[in-house]
Amino acid sequence: MFTGIIEEIGKVEQVSLSGTNLRLKVKASRILSDLKPGDSMNINGACQTVVEVKDNHFTVEAVEETLRRTNLGQLRTGDSVNLERALRISDRLGGHLVSGHVDFVGRIKSINQKDQSQVFEFEIPPEYLTHFVEKGSVAIDGISLTVVQIFKTWFIVSIIPFTMKNTTLGTKKIGDAVNIETDLIGKYVERILTARKDKSQITEEWLKEKGW
Repeated sequence: MFTGIIEEIGKVEQVSLSGTNLRLKVKASRILSDLKPGDSMNINGACQTVVEVKDNHFTVEAVEETLRRTNLGQLRTGDSVNLERALRISDRLGGHLVSGHVDFVGRIKSINQKDQSQVFEFEIPPEYLTHFVEKGSVAIDGISLTVVQIFKTWFIVSIIPFTMKNTTLGTKKIGDAVNIETDLIGKYVERILTARKDKSQITEEWLKEKGW
């Protein structure tokens, strides 16, 4: 589990294939202090298992499902990535609960300056629209953000200068792909309510079967 508060921007040093998996060697500094093989690392919003830690870098292996559901397969040597270590029970929850399980890859629709902030618009596939609420939480490339406004096919977030400087959003352009994870609690609530609704549906056919 993660919080969506980025600890460091890492740099991809090497990308290589290991069977059908993709090995990513990432250069970092701050997060390496207590990192060891087997630990979870959130890379651009995708939870990955660390398989090696050496000197000033660590390595993970992204499996086929991860490559299908995220933009990790598009990473190249030299690319910057958002990094966050797994949440400890004693840590403050500065952002929101982030699982590191990406729901979909979205694209940046527009970027506009408003006062001191940058306003980003991100596309939403229709099937995920109900996962968004205004003032609710969303993780974009692993960054905990607040949804400002929702439309039928996109949503808006406002990015403060600190976030632009300390995450990869500061280098993003219109059309870039980003990993998006919708609010974890919201997904569970929706699933429970949908299941209850399905169970409680009483149709004319059902009544006839019961002898009414």
